[in-house]
Amino acid sequence: MALGEGGDHGAATLPLIADQAKHGGGGGIVRSGSMWTAAAHVITAVIGSGVLSLAWSIAQLGWVAGPAAMLVFAAVTALQSTLFADCYRSPDPEHGPHRNRTYAKAVDRNLGSSSSWMCMLLQHTALFGYGIAYTITASISCRAILKANCYHEHGHDAHCDYGGSYYMLVFGAAQLLLSFIPDFHDMAWLSVVAAVMSFSYAFIGFGLGLATTIANGTIKGSITGVQMRTPMQKVWRVSQAIGDIAFAYPYSLILLEIQDTLKSPPAENKTMKRASMISILVTTFFYLCCGCFGYAAFGSDAPGNLLTGFGFYEPYWLIDFANACIILHLLGGYQVYSQPIFQFADRFFAERFPDSGFVNDFHTVRFACLPACRVNLLRVCFRTLYVASTTAVAVAFPYFNEVLALLGALNFWPLAIYFPVEMYFIQRNVPRWSARWVVLQTFSVVCLLVSAFALVGSIEGLITQKLG
Repeated sequence: MALGEGGDHGAATLPLIADQAKHGGGGGIVRSGSMWTAAAHVITAVIGSGVLSLAWSIAQLGWVAGPAAMLVFAAVTALQSTLFADCYRSPDPEHGPHRNRTYAKAVDRNLGSSSSWMCMLLQHTALFGYGIAYTITASISCRAILKANCYHEHGHDAHCDYGGSYYMLVFGAAQLLLSFIPDFHDMAWLSVVAAVMSFSYAFIGFGLGLATTIANGTIKGSITGVQMRTPMQKVWRVSQAIGDIAFAYPYSLILLEIQDTLKSPPAENKTMKRASMISILVTTFFYLCCGCFGYAAFGSDAPGNLLTGFGFYEPYWLIDFANACIILHLLGGYQVYSQPIFQFADRFFAERFPDSGFVNDFHTVRFACLPACRVNLLRVCFRTLYVASTTAVAVAFPYFNEVLALLGALNFWPLAIYFPVEMYFIQRNVPRWSARWVVLQTFSVVCLLVSAFALVGSIEGLITQKLG
């Protein structure tokens, strides 16, 4: 099962990855990836819509704790990727005959089938959550385009409000059509477009933040961040900010898929570790620039979404272009995060009901002026229900920062920390209660506490927004 990224991450990467691990003429797989191609995949995968919330996150934490938190998460991601890279081959990390090409396969081989099922449940929950987050973000960007034009025409004080539910339904309808793309190999074109769009809007956000800071002639913000009415409100905001930063970083969902493209020698785990270090350094530098310049430009008024919160009004055409890039990126990103669930459902029902015509039969459908297409009734029903459910949840909880924080908190510890650490113990035969075992278990427990803190804060934020 090929899986999308952890972080909202430029989900557009997986079909590009698949192109570098093609079947050779003799039936084997020709792997041609290098350290640089792997680093490029990781950078493309990680940089996504999560970058838009980083200025708001730093505003909640302040000039000291904000950048420090980003550096800490970068270090944690570096350690996690180092541990996880050793899980690609079994039983030996460098010479083992068994390749674990997906996260779930690695967990199954190292920790057993029960852990594998739990891993798949968490992964699919995460992928479903990304579909919700992408629906919310696309709706916000649609409204931002309309608002930018309205403010440009009628002034910044004009009453330019647009409902979000309509645009979520439009985005859901578009995803329903795209959901009938058979699989990853038929959507590489969509992936290329999405990858280009993610870099475009991220660079625009960085550039506008830098330009505004220079125009202001001063660096806004404070050491302690946004002041809240009560200490408890400050605690909740800090926890949400940590969840947003956690959402932006880890890429554990696709690390093994990237590693499966690498040629050897040298050993794949060594190449992947070097690629991870390069990509994390580049990504962290980019994140710090976007987050810090956004905070420097707006201070405590830093918007939750850098390109839709209207800290920037002009040039309005650039705001329109950036938000159009976001929408195009999310159209492709939603599909990359949804296709693994679609493929899992297709396999699961086909195995359970091998004689069912509803599950296995395909029917040819012809439309005027269009080529004939083959339709499977199970796919029509399941994918329609899936898209409808993500759209319905997004309509019920249309809160950008809180949803990103919730997803980051839910996925950070189990998928980015717990499973990689436990598999590392098995791969490296680390004795229980040895110094390395104690250090890594302590690291895992600390990350669990951080994840729980962010989870509680994000849930509180969702409830407050819903009731408020």
